[in-house]
Amino acid sequence: MIRLTKRNKLCLGIFFTFILYIFGVFTHLFELDYYENFEYPLDINLTDCIEGYKHGQPCTTLPINNYNYPFISKCKQKCASYSAKEQIRVVYIVKSALRHFERRKAIRQSWGYERRFSDVPIVTVFVLGYDPEDKALQKEIETEQKKFGDIVQAKFVDTYYNNTIKTMIGYKWAANYCNHSKFYLFADDDFYVSTRNVLRFIRNPLQYPEYLELPIETIQNKNNILDYELPANVKLFSGFVFVSSPHRHYTSKWYISLDEYPYHLWPPYVTAGAYVVSKEVLLDFYFASHFTKHFRFDDIYLGILAKKTGTEPFHCEEFYFYKKDYSRHNYQYVIASHGYSDPDELLRIWNEQRGLGNA
Repeated sequence: MIRLTKRNKLCLGIFFTFILYIFGVFTHLFELDYYENFEYPLDINLTDCIEGYKHGQPCTTLPINNYNYPFISKCKQKCASYSAKEQIRVVYIVKSALRHFERRKAIRQSWGYERRFSDVPIVTVFVLGYDPEDKALQKEIETEQKKFGDIVQAKFVDTYYNNTIKTMIGYKWAANYCNHSKFYLFADDDFYVSTRNVLRFIRNPLQYPEYLELPIETIQNKNNILDYELPANVKLFSGFVFVSSPHRHYTSKWYISLDEYPYHLWPPYVTAGAYVVSKEVLLDFYFASHFTKHFRFDDIYLGILAKKTGTEPFHCEEFYFYKKDYSRHNYQYVIASHGYSDPDELLRIWNEQRGLGNA
């Protein structure tokens, strides 16, 4: 039997205390209860401010957040050619990295192709930051913009921890230059997306995909469920919804201190890789962001905006934040799936699904 000396016991105690500290066990003890205590700056009633902004009447409270990064390219004409009668059905706002030229090319040739359905107006843009040190790269991007006219670029440094800035630049662009679409789908550039299923989903999200499987007789007896349309002012914020806790262990890529966020849970949030918002939610989130303190993780920030605007995230299983296992027949109802960083794979899968009538 091994006997530990007082010195060894002390060392073991210090070691285990250190491990508990590194993994955030002590930090959890000081977290506030989310349900009882949640507030996030600014602690004001946003409803009047949001409605005022929508009608050109600035809020009496001064904004704390403008995401005031100058546009390098605005794509102002991208949506301007559509008339009120030819309302855009959906706008794809793709968060892309500077050097991902091939991914953007593959998206333009697949799910981002704007003429996928001749009778459904669709717009696709790519949101980028910039690299102030790489002039040659910037020239390549400017050449790409001249050729395709779909690059929305602003002067913020394009890094992982600036994803919230990139997201809100997308909201800013849409609110100012493309605010006459019914819906907006935000996605990262490593996603597979089915345009056909996006359109099916936004037609009837509450019953997707079940309504597509009903016999025609049942559909006819349910007052033409296929003709159902969401009202123009619907508040839809949908994707794969999570309720989870902040990472308190110091080694985590997603470590959050109590100073940054003191509560034991996040507000319910939609994973930011791919999600849909209606026009009402897009404008609510954009104007609310003026009065909501910045947070470095975009999905959490959108969850905070949803909480502060009274928007309930709507969960849909067909948004996959991971790569869904692929077969020809199990992507029938997939709206979006992560894991398509290989442009050739994206094109192969998308073309196969298009041939099957699923994309």
